[in-house]
Amino acid sequence: MDREYPALAHHALAAGARVAAPPPPARLTPESPALEAMTDLRRLPASAIATDRTIEEANAVMVARGIRLLFVEDAQRRVLGVITATDLLGEKPVRFMHERGLRRHEILVSDLMTPASALEALDLQEVSHSQVGHVVATLKAAGRQHTFVTDEGGRRICGIFSATHVARRLGTEVATHEVAASFAQIEAALAR
Repeated sequence: MDREYPALAHHALAAGARVAAPPPPARLTPESPALEAMTDLRRLPASAIATDRTIEEANAVMVARGIRLLFVEDAQRRVLGVITATDLLGEKPVRFMHERGLRRHEILVSDLMTPASALEALDLQEVSHSQVGHVVATLKAAGRQHTFVTDEGGRRICGIFSATHVARRLGTEVATHEVAASFAQIEAALAR
């Protein structure tokens, strides 16, 4: 530094001092700007895990961070897919254990993740001109709990919409139903 700066005055910490907490997020309405409901990954770091970690490790990360989705990345931090709490706690692991003759602690993230090729995203430019009601309608139409927001022509994931987060901020339920991605999933659902 070329310039000299005087030190700031300091004082003793008051007895019983508490750490400041951010105010709770403002309540949303369907007419609120969509960006107010988006988890902005340009300001908050995304939570990620490697493909070779176990699903028990993935679950522990989600519980510790209070989240329900992890990006699955390679060593160069390229997104290979996602894994959700539903993937970890639903019937997917039970079916996989049965089919492969494995135990739960042997199942890897790569075994249950949804690959990036199966993920869909919204464009940040369009989202910036939309309202929360549009996001809710999109999640419902897709039957998804999460949708992603990209910029740079889809090359950078810059945000996430979570049905749970949006519902909490709206003070209402946002009911989405996971949509089967293949005919085999539809057959399996009908067989139940």
